[in-house]
Amino acid sequence: SNPLLPLPVLQAAHCQMIKDLSACLLGQNLRVDCRYENKTDNPLTYEFSITKDNRKHIIQSTIRVSENIYRSRSNVTMHKNLVCLHLQSFTTSDEGIYMCELKATNDYTGNQIKNITVIKDKLEKCAGFSLLIQNTSWLLLLLLSLPLLQAVDFVSL
Repeated sequence: SNPLLPLPVLQAAHCQMIKDLSACLLGQNLRVDCRYENKTDNPLTYEFSITKDNRKHIIQSTIRVSENIYRSRSNVTMHKNLVCLHLQSFTTSDEGIYMCELKATNDYTGNQIKNITVIKDKLEKCAGFSLLIQNTSWLLLLLLSLPLLQAVDFVSL
């Protein structure tokens, strides 16, 4: 039984703020990227948690109190349309279902939640920057970006 099955139905029901949740390994550290669509300038609150052995543990949160064991090993960085969780010294004991929950202040749609199952052996290494297209050669990405480059007025090369 897959607990993640009902999610797509929920996402279709209302405007989805969280677009993508991905995880990768950066050295010994886990990075979880929670990408969202910014529909408002209101302050954003977030919560990262992990469910393992049917127990939920709060890692980092501006909504609830996070558990000390995780809080001391983790930090969150916020970029434009991206909330990033960094967890130091990731081991197999940190495997589980990671959840990202976002809420914009005064947002009527309520909290946005997305989760991802993280298993150490199945994690990709983080690229220089997060790519939605994994395992794609740089050449192909370059070719894909050429039409964009041509759209910019270049001083003659």
